[in-house]
Amino acid sequence: QVQLVESGGGSVQAGGSLRLSCTASRYRYNIYCMGWFRQAPGLVREGVAGILTGGGTTYYAESVKGRFTISRDNAKNTLYLQMNSLKPEDTAVYYCAASSRYCYAPLEYAQYTDWGQGTQVTVSS
Repeated sequence: QVQLVESGGGSVQAGGSLRLSCTASRYRYNIYCMGWFRQAPGLVREGVAGILTGGGTTYYAESVKGRFTISRDNAKNTLYLQMNSLKPEDTAVYYCAASSRYCYAPLEYAQYTDWGQGTQVTVSS
């Protein structure tokens, strides 16, 4: 298993920015990809962004393309999500995820084997 700890959530007005961080530790297996998901009340958890740990290829949901950027600092074992031009519909609990399986679907819930506890992001209009 991998321990994932998120930070950086909070409240911001529409048009503002936030950066989420996720530090990975205690992992016994290779991590093939990491991702950010979000879940709003009453809705399913959806993939927002993913990154392959080998090579750094990134993937984004259509709803966040051009506004969010996923990145990873391998030396710090930390994953980031830079969120710009935030909208009220971005309000959700954001989760960091890691996969110890070969990465075939970086934005799919079933891809991931380990999850963080989540951090709340609230965007007001």
